[in-house]
Amino acid sequence: MTRLLLIRHAESTWNAAGRWQGHGDPPLSERGRQQAEALAGEVARAGLERVVTSDLARAVETGAAIARALGLPALRCAGLRELDVGHWTGLTRAEIAAREPLALAAFDAGGQSAAAGGGETRAALAERARACLAALAGTYPDSCIAVVTHLGVIRSVLGEALDHAAWRWL
Repeated sequence: MTRLLLIRHAESTWNAAGRWQGHGDPPLSERGRQQAEALAGEVARAGLERVVTSDLARAVETGAAIARALGLPALRCAGLRELDVGHWTGLTRAEIAAREPLALAAFDAGGQSAAAGGGETRAALAERARACLAALAGTYPDSCIAVVTHLGVIRSVLGEALDHAAWRWL
């Protein structure tokens, strides 16, 4: 059986500023780089055999720290990208609420068909994430893989396992 250790990337500059990232590509903040190094030390004992990351900089940088600690390469997979939040990318919650309060309320309600900022729906993200993780498990059977990705991806996978309840409590 393949084991997948789902890891959210460390703090980015946009996380620190409260900006919605989606497919935006900000780097890790200084604090995020410190978090990534600390995390690398912690997961080094987890028996990991591979490191796979989203292709966005914040996940790549986090995964690189883990890969260095393990002496492994880090592979990139676009299927592990965060939910595409469309034209909300780079905006704060307050900016989104001021511009599109009804759309934000619909998205916050947790519906699988609400498209954040005209971008991707949670249902589409879940389908993409499941396909990517299944491909990893098929490609690397009986492996232990660090999957460095985004909160939306992790929520979509947990939501599938928990009948979408994860969207409400994470």
